[in-house]
Amino acid sequence: MVFSSLLFMFIYLPVVLAVYYLSPVRWRNPVLFVANLVFYGWGEPVYILLMMLSITVNYVNGLLIGKYKGAGDMRRARAVLIVNVVINLSLLGFFKYYDLIVTTLSLLPFIDIAPLGLTLPIGISFYTFQTMSYPIDVYRGDADVQRNYISFGTFVALFPQLIAGPIVRYKDVADQLGFRASSIDQFSSGVERFIVGLGKKVLIANNIGALWDIYSASPSELTTLGAWLGIAAFSLQIYFDFSGYSDMAVGLGRMIGFEFKENFNYPYISRSITEFWRRWHISLGTWFRDYVYIPLGGNRNGLGRQLCNITVVWALTGIWHGANWNFLLWGLYYAVFLIIEKTFLLRRLEKWPAVVGHVYTIFLVVCGWVMFQLEDISAVGLYFSAMFGGGSGLYESRDLFYLGSYGAMFAIGIVASTPLGARLYNSVPPKVRAVASPVLIAAALLLATAYLVDSTYNPFLYWNF
Repeated sequence: MVFSSLLFMFIYLPVVLAVYYLSPVRWRNPVLFVANLVFYGWGEPVYILLMMLSITVNYVNGLLIGKYKGAGDMRRARAVLIVNVVINLSLLGFFKYYDLIVTTLSLLPFIDIAPLGLTLPIGISFYTFQTMSYPIDVYRGDADVQRNYISFGTFVALFPQLIAGPIVRYKDVADQLGFRASSIDQFSSGVERFIVGLGKKVLIANNIGALWDIYSASPSELTTLGAWLGIAAFSLQIYFDFSGYSDMAVGLGRMIGFEFKENFNYPYISRSITEFWRRWHISLGTWFRDYVYIPLGGNRNGLGRQLCNITVVWALTGIWHGANWNFLLWGLYYAVFLIIEKTFLLRRLEKWPAVVGHVYTIFLVVCGWVMFQLEDISAVGLYFSAMFGGGSGLYESRDLFYLGSYGAMFAIGIVASTPLGARLYNSVPPKVRAVASPVLIAAALLLATAYLVDSTYNPFLYWNF
């Protein structure tokens, strides 16, 4: 992974950008399409075939839906859409959930089905949701039919956000697939945004994540202080890891003329779980809202139906993240608190002092990360037990050592995860910022590169989704 990161930044990306900008405008989508497939095949060449199948199925079905709608035959258009959804979900279900299902069924004494042990195609959850959005939007009339196969394939396999999001919907970039303006300012803004994301991932997430790895290795031996230090470290790691990738995707998109929507908006300053999920992984939340929650009826058919719809959406949101029952538990955990907020608590939180809402939200989110990251349910129980005094005591000497060693990193992470860091930077006089900004960006790139060269610890949390 270390070699791949450096190879991407200093060989693949410069070559792709050079070929892209030296090509005539009409050839830029074909160049990107080939570059996207090379990028994806870099890790798992065999799964290029799966991606091509996904592209082809959704492209053809989009054409058919457009044809039947144009002829006024909505019954056939709806039938094609249903078939398309079934095919997409079947592919995702087989490659991601087959082993989980058969392993669970094999607990029954009369069923004995062997798991296949398939390697999970990188980013399959992201690109499946992206491709599904296109035929749905064509059916709804929210997007025009894309008749150019290469342009559609470019959208599906777009390398900036292919493997770790954000989820880009077709209707949001349809115009950009046909024409993309480019400028020096846009390109330089993209470079800056990419390096900021790289710094988040490599300099903050990786460093603070090492502490989580230490404490999560042995949940049965944790002290109370150690358990809280560990999960606090993971809370910062996952934010800077995923928001860092989102920043890199936005930056890379700008380098080639695309503008992607933001995926994070300081979620750790939220005053409720409802607000948190409006700020965290925005592209996933809006996808489930527009393509699952609202079609199920949303809040249009009474409170009981709305609460049922929330439960369904969050069960699906949980299991989308991974083929393990802990993710379903995590999703239902959030469903419970969102339902509580929807029925009565949110109104009270809005009246109480802001600090109450912040503490309530951060406490629940941090506890939720325990269920999210520990796949073994028994380990989840042991970790919670340690957090609330049922472990190996309140603290031990190593906890104090790690608290001192990682104290500065915690402080940096907390400030950088709130608007305070941006406010401090913007308070600097513009003339000073104009000089300091390029220096800071160059320093971040240099430090991140040095880290990648020197370290073997570079986990990719969201590549498995």
